[in-house]
Amino acid sequence: MNYRMICFVISRILLMEAALLALPMAVAFWYGESGIPYLIPMALLILCGLPLGRRRPERASLYARDGLAVVALAWIAVSLFGAMPFYISGSMESFVDCIFETVSGFTTTGASILREVESLNRGILFWRSFTHWVGGMGVLVFVMAIVPMSGDGHGMHLLRAEVPGPSVGKLVSRMSDSAKILYGIYLVMTVAEILLLLAGGMPLFDSCIHTFGSAGTGGFSSRNLSVGAYNNAYYDIVIGIFMLLFGVNFNLYYFLLTRKFREVFRSEELRTYLAVVAVSVAAITCNIVHMYGLVSTSLRHAFFQVSSIITTTGYATVDFNTWPTFSKAILVTLMFIGACAGSTGGGIKVARLVILVRSSAGEMRRMLHPNAVTTTRFEGKVLPERNTRGVYIFLTMYLLVFTVSCLLLSLEEFDLVTIFTAVASCLNNIGPGLEVVGPMGNFADFSPFSKLLLSFDMLAGRLEIFPMLLLFAPSIWRRKLPARRQNSQGL
Repeated sequence: MNYRMICFVISRILLMEAALLALPMAVAFWYGESGIPYLIPMALLILCGLPLGRRRPERASLYARDGLAVVALAWIAVSLFGAMPFYISGSMESFVDCIFETVSGFTTTGASILREVESLNRGILFWRSFTHWVGGMGVLVFVMAIVPMSGDGHGMHLLRAEVPGPSVGKLVSRMSDSAKILYGIYLVMTVAEILLLLAGGMPLFDSCIHTFGSAGTGGFSSRNLSVGAYNNAYYDIVIGIFMLLFGVNFNLYYFLLTRKFREVFRSEELRTYLAVVAVSVAAITCNIVHMYGLVSTSLRHAFFQVSSIITTTGYATVDFNTWPTFSKAILVTLMFIGACAGSTGGGIKVARLVILVRSSAGEMRRMLHPNAVTTTRFEGKVLPERNTRGVYIFLTMYLLVFTVSCLLLSLEEFDLVTIFTAVASCLNNIGPGLEVVGPMGNFADFSPFSKLLLSFDMLAGRLEIFPMLLLFAPSIWRRKLPARRQNSQGL
């Protein structure tokens, strides 16, 4: 374990978070609010960050386990420091509540303990939603894009541990350049959505808030009734389309920019993703049309909620908790499917499910024809056995975390649907569930222990389970591993 390099990377992350707090502080000053809630955390971040990174390590290499540890520790650190503005400003009385809200922001979950959002200061509202934007593409990816660190070789381990999906590859030769490309695309799409919402008459502040939520697929809103507070079809369509766009693998946007159109059109994951959306929207529209009378209105609400849930954003235009059971069952299913790998969305990911179906079909053929040689193909390529095994291992650990979390949360006096969907929404980084934690509800009534448990689930879901679980493995903290084990480690 390269402790010096781990401390050096975390120091850069802490200093970057201190710089990011300048934005909500500027918003607070603009609206005549105090800057103290941001100045104190900024000072603490600088005081902690500077000593950790005062000396650049001589050995800059990071193995896979180092990358996992850096990512997990970095997200915990930014969440703890990011909770301070909420606590210092008095927006929440309990620091556990502040941690829950901040973890929900950075992990782009959108689950909240707040009963009244519109009473918050503008600076706090901005910081609350800005955490979505930073966490959407990844905290370490952001740092790599802005402050490239020497030794590009360790960048892949950081990117693999943080970017959602079964596999991560370089867009260009240098990882720092890949991070810049990703965030460049992310920034352009963000600005485009803000401009379109402004063109529709939404105020600049609200446009930024809802764009941060849809770009990071997070879901924090400046309104108690979420996007439904506007009751505006134009806003619903713009935000709904952009949620779907941010749920697409960002590598495909790079292929579009470089005119590699064949790579985009042959993407099996993209075709499956769009097909699932289309079928779900059609099914829900037919199921709820009797509630709204008009097919156009039903189609609009169905499209928005399907887009919101499959991308794990969590915005709402209506209380889908009142929809028929069939429609709610579809939405719960979409919670687990999630968006594409390499996007800002959460969930299991469409790519993993496609691989799982293909692999299972191959195993069934092998049962019928024992001597047949079967392979699993994805995106036109034969997948190595290691990749397929990785999908099964991920799903196994995912189900283990989900089951244990449900059992622990069942100690609370809530109904089974609330418990099941609360864990599903946090582990899949969605936000709203059903019943008590429905789109018009919140997580305020859970105990401090349950809020910390769900905070862990949010971090585990955002970081693809393993970085958070491996923090509890004693072997990860050993200074050295045998050479053979170090060279063979993978994610």
